[in-house]
Amino acid sequence: MSHVFSRATRDLPTAVSADGAWITDADGTRYLDGAGGAIVVNVGHGVASVIAAIGEQLERTQYIHPTAFTTRAVEAYAEEVAGILPMDDARIYPVSGGSEAVETAVKMARAYHLAQGRGGRSIVIGRRGSYHGNTLGALDASGKAPLRKPYTPWLGRFLHVSAAYEFRCENPQHPHGCGAWQAAELEKMIASYGEDTVAAFIAEPISGATLGAAVPTDDYWPAIAEVCRAHDVVLIADEVMTGFGRTGRWFGMDHWDIRPDILTAGKGTTSGYVPFGFAAASGRVHEAITGGPGFVHGFTWSHNALGAAAGLAVLGELKAGLIDRSRELGARLLEGLRSELADAPGVGDVRGLGLLIGIELVRDRETNEPFRRADKAAERVLQAARESGLLLYSSTGHVDGTNGDLVVLGPPFSLSDDEASLLLDRTVAAVRSFP
Repeated sequence: MSHVFSRATRDLPTAVSADGAWITDADGTRYLDGAGGAIVVNVGHGVASVIAAIGEQLERTQYIHPTAFTTRAVEAYAEEVAGILPMDDARIYPVSGGSEAVETAVKMARAYHLAQGRGGRSIVIGRRGSYHGNTLGALDASGKAPLRKPYTPWLGRFLHVSAAYEFRCENPQHPHGCGAWQAAELEKMIASYGEDTVAAFIAEPISGATLGAAVPTDDYWPAIAEVCRAHDVVLIADEVMTGFGRTGRWFGMDHWDIRPDILTAGKGTTSGYVPFGFAAASGRVHEAITGGPGFVHGFTWSHNALGAAAGLAVLGELKAGLIDRSRELGARLLEGLRSELADAPGVGDVRGLGLLIGIELVRDRETNEPFRRADKAAERVLQAARESGLLLYSSTGHVDGTNGDLVVLGPPFSLSDDEASLLLDRTVAAVRSFP
């Protein structure tokens, strides 16, 4: 009997090794990692330069408290990553992962307004169907009902507008003017509560797992950014899943040349080698915060040198051509999946950018009616894929809080052409196995 409080409800195989795009279990079965775990692994498993950087840092320092010292690793990482962020004069606040990064970001937004004497600004506006983390502040900003439901007595401080979700767009005039309609909805919500109460707007540039790589219209982000600027609402880009090359650009916001006030990162920062992430503030936001009463915040493991060293090594791998690889390979896989699944009876949509690709499963292709939750469509597709030696990712409940099935691909960018073909073939076979 295991004494581990497992995240799974089934018995799990034991992973014993990982290399490139493959994970091997104790029975010798090899699995093609078509999802990078939870859309985490970007440079691949077993990369020697990243492993060496971790070892070298451990030989220098282990735990250093960030109020007593800085480290060369943290300083070098901040300098390097600031140069690629879609922000002006970025200042990096390192943490242990995405949820901590989002908690840090919403507190930064609050501190920004407090520093300017705007104590009434406390509301964060997110989007329905979104996910920003499992800590309470991040969960309150999230809009996915099944994740919020067990904790609703502790939530309710934040607000939510429509998602940029073209497959099921709420705009009555869809597909015309969707970006403008969604921006007008945000404008109306700010006005109805009063701009003197709204601190920030948070969203993923491209919706991740909870909406299956839903890409907004090209007019969406410019219109949203204009609304935020007009009311001095802090624009937070949640790049935990979309950052570090996942969408074929360094960051998701790069597709629209949007420069957020705060940006959060995790997952791909270290490609999953060690826990690490950050919240980055623009120079303007940082200057306001440090010119005010200060930033009352901190974690024991923030500003950790080990994570920074791993992150710096991952940046080196990404700069060696893997961002281009994500864009080119992603376009090829997306085209292949759309072609091979064009007549699949259970597929409503195939979408994405770079190596973040979503497949929405539907019971009726004419009406886009979702499968019933009892059908366990996503689970059955994932099981079929696993039996063929392929690991995929899934999400459920996005349509109405109960029904809705998504399958998500997010493999390492280092995938070879042969491995990409294998990923395509096995994914198509698994999806076509149901219903």
